[in-house]
Formats: sequence, structure tokens, C-alpha cells
Amino acid sequence: MKTRILAIIALTCGLSGFCLAQSSPTPASSGGSSAPYNEGPVWTLTMIKTKPGLNDDYLKQITGTVKPVYDEEKKQKIILDYKILNGDTSNPQDFNILILVEYPNWAAFDNLREKMDPIVEKVMGTEDQRRATAVKRLDIREILGTKTMREITLK
Repeated sequence: MKTRILAIIALTCGLSGFCLAQSSPTPASSGGSSAPYNEGPVWTLTMIKTKPGLNDDYLKQITGTVKPVYDEEKKQKIILDYKILNGDTSNPQDFNILILVEYPNWAAFDNLREKMDPIVEKVMGTEDQRRATAVKRLDIREILGTKTMREITLK
């Protein structure tokens, strides 16, 4: 029985030591991260597929709604920047517009809605007005997906 208890204790200590050895060192103890990259800002990417022949219609529509919102968010330093990329699809299921929004870090997402709601309401109107605009957009585009990713710079 004592041998079994000692074996369990030894196994537990061994696993604990192994786990501690596998954890990444703290910057204070190692002088920095051992990752092969430096962390940068955080981006949201929205992949959009417009219906055939309606690409310009969609871009005109977001020029009056999305662009002023992003411009005001940038002015208030909620976002760092935004970009809209337009191109050809590689297959029928692919996106042709990519909207990228740059945030300084992950913490920028804390209470983000509280910061954005007044801007969105000022630019795009009441919730009912925004819903009506969103329904109209369904006729000309489909959002294929959204990702949030951190920019990195390789060391």
C-alpha cells in the first residue's frame, strides 16, 4: 500500500514538473517571448460575396453607411484603420469583397458595443432603420464569414 502511495506521489510530482517545464517562460524571467514573431494589432476580416452584377450597388450602399461609421470610429480612436479589398472570385462559393478593420489589441473589444452603438445610431439611424437597410443588403450580397486575427511580424 505504501509503495502504491509513493508511486502516485512520484507520478504526480513528475507530471507537475513536466507541465511546468512545458509552460512558456514569463517575459521577466527570460527577457521576452520565445515566439518566432512579434504581436501586432488585431484585425477583423469580413468576407462578402455580392450577387452577379451588383458589386457597384453594394459598394455605393456601404459608402453611405459603413464608411462614415468606420471614419468616425477611426477619428475617436476606437479603430486604427480599415480597408476594403475588391477582386475576382476564384470559384462560385468565394468572396469578392474583403472588409478589414484594424484594432490596436484584443482589449479594444472590451465594451466595444457601448462605444460603437452611438456612432452607428448617429450615422445609420434607429434600430428599425438599420434593420431595413440590412434586409435590403440581403438582396445584393451574402456574408460568407468573419474572422478575427492578430497581425504578427516574424522575427
